[in-house]
Amino acid sequence: MSQPADLDLHWMRAAMDQSQDAYGRGDWPTGAVLVRDGRVIGAGQNRQVSRGIVTEHAETDAIRAAQAAHGAQSTHGATLYCTMEPCPMCAGALKLAGIARVVLALRHATLRRTDLGGYSLEAFCDMTGWHPRIEPGPLEDEYLALRRRWGGDTIAPPAP
Repeated sequence: MSQPADLDLHWMRAAMDQSQDAYGRGDWPTGAVLVRDGRVIGAGQNRQVSRGIVTEHAETDAIRAAQAAHGAQSTHGATLYCTMEPCPMCAGALKLAGIARVVLALRHATLRRTDLGGYSLEAFCDMTGWHPRIEPGPLEDEYLALRRRWGGDTIAPPAP
């Protein structure tokens, strides 16, 4: 069962705030919020530029924060609100963390990223047997504008 749209908008705004913080710091502008039982259990930002560690993505940052504060099992059954579709590394972490629902503002296909080939979160789920609910979320246009302002994506040219 889906969350009411106003709750999804509320939590996605929290993820967008994380993205804005990362952007302001010079990192990839991606943010994530983990919600369970109606409350935030972890929030994260991409920090791979500022920390110089390639695995410091918003999703892994949120998982680390949630599990440090609430224990290793706290993420099981949680919902992830993320401004960008998780990469394969983050998808693996979400699977291991037991995330049950993923709400996304923007998809790699919409952004026309070319560095991930034909990857999608659904393809990862099919390959690994993990089946969270994956839902489009609010703020796609707002987040797409931030990504374009940032300008660091490898994007395919428009089709002729």
